[in-house]
Amino acid sequence: MCYNILYMRRFKFKSVVKLANMRLSVKSAAIVLASSTLVSALLGLFRDRLLNSYYLGTYPTGIDAYTAAFTIPDFMFFILTSGALSVSFIPVFNQRLAAGNKKSAWELSSSLTNLFAIITFITSILIMIFADPLIRYVVSPGLDESGMILAINMTRVIAINPFLFSIATVLTSIQQAVGRFVFYAFAPAIYNIGIIIGITCFTGGINIFGIQIFEGGIMGVALGVILGAILQLIVSLIGLFGLGMDYDFKINWKNQGFRSILRLLPARSMDQGIDYVNGIVNTNLSSRMGAGAVRSFNQASSLHQMPVNLIGVAISTAFFPKLTEELGNGDKREFNNTFRQALRTIIWISLPVSVIAFFGRGYVTSFISNIGNNDSNGTIASILGTLCIAIFARSVFHIASRGFYAYQDTKTPFVVSIFAIGITIALSIWFYLIGWGVDGLGLAQSIGAIIEIIILLYILQRRSNKELLDKSFWRAGVRMLFATAVSGCVAFSMTKFIPLMATDNSLVITIPKFLVISAISVTAYLIASYFLDLKEAKPIFRYIKKALFRNVK
Repeated sequence: MCYNILYMRRFKFKSVVKLANMRLSVKSAAIVLASSTLVSALLGLFRDRLLNSYYLGTYPTGIDAYTAAFTIPDFMFFILTSGALSVSFIPVFNQRLAAGNKKSAWELSSSLTNLFAIITFITSILIMIFADPLIRYVVSPGLDESGMILAINMTRVIAINPFLFSIATVLTSIQQAVGRFVFYAFAPAIYNIGIIIGITCFTGGINIFGIQIFEGGIMGVALGVILGAILQLIVSLIGLFGLGMDYDFKINWKNQGFRSILRLLPARSMDQGIDYVNGIVNTNLSSRMGAGAVRSFNQASSLHQMPVNLIGVAISTAFFPKLTEELGNGDKREFNNTFRQALRTIIWISLPVSVIAFFGRGYVTSFISNIGNNDSNGTIASILGTLCIAIFARSVFHIASRGFYAYQDTKTPFVVSIFAIGITIALSIWFYLIGWGVDGLGLAQSIGAIIEIIILLYILQRRSNKELLDKSFWRAGVRMLFATAVSGCVAFSMTKFIPLMATDNSLVITIPKFLVISAISVTAYLIASYFLDLKEAKPIFRYIKKALFRNVK
């Protein structure tokens, strides 16, 4: 009887895994990826809300140390592993599978897994050894001694992440390459669940058979991070079920695909690492600005990045294949038209979002903190206000950089990024020296982002003999600014009409308020866009008209 029950459960588990590991169509994959992104984002908000409610108001030094502890492990993971896989692994792996050369494909994946496992394991050990000087002199020298020791200890715990992440990333990239997206898509959500378990279960200590083996506290969250990384790796391994991977415990240096990835690794690693250098500088400076400043800046940065991903990344990714196809056919006129359309769309959407985020920054901040309208929330909201310009600029950056990628030019955006980030870092240091505080760091990010897109668009305009951004584009841009001003006035008025109270510490209260403010402000923007004859608004009104009068003859 028990054997039959266990057999049936095992059979059901295999059936579920087999179903989840089916090859998906492009449409199905898009639905799975979109769903997983939403789930991961919601879990991330819930995770941050828990952390902030537990520690931001009561133990800001501790949560600063926790935030700083991620800096070096994340930096090493992205420059060692993420860059190589995002550029070359999937196309090289697919080429071998398409040619029927499975042996070479599995040699490539095994060699890459083994190499990254060895490199990141050594890196993790080195981080553990040198955590003290790295934290004390590079990442967060401004923390007090108790915060410094806590950050060093948590860094040594989290240092194993690059090793676990690198293996999981190779495994999920293999699944992505063959059209299996379910376990690849939901692995990040599993990671967040591990951290949530750490917050809710490990912070109270771990007691086994009456023996206290762990005292708890914020160090329990760091254990949750490791749990999340292990769970993510397990999920990635389950995703290999039925794939027939022929794993080998050696590195085949003669494999041409493996060697081609290694040749691309240094340049891509520099491109990935330059942004994290900026992040290290921000952590270093914010650690000198009082307890809670590191966490506050980190949270504001995360909040401003969400609309950038939803607008800039999504739209530019959708347009990119068409841009490359038109240039491949030698049709520069159509390329210019498509690029203008994409750029106008991103500008038209990102402008009101930036304005609404500015006036509704207090409400947005409340989504990740339930400790009321106190000083900590006010600091995050203030930083978010300085980053609102960066929402617009960084959304535009993604289509501007893809304009160069369509020309197969990756060097120009990289050089411009180095220049812009250099200016950003210089401004951050200057604003810190003149006493502008953590808000100065956000302002530096916005200024640097604006400078970057101005240079990129200027170079693209010159390459097109000034045909890319024509007079109609600039006239439309001015009209968009007028419509944004209308939306901003409405958003400002609505925040006064529906104020954020000090007692508004529940999502049940803050979300409806923010949705009402946003809905009315967006409606005003759409009406203004329609009367200003902006073509981006017309399809929306046609759809509304069709929906309202569908049954009216």
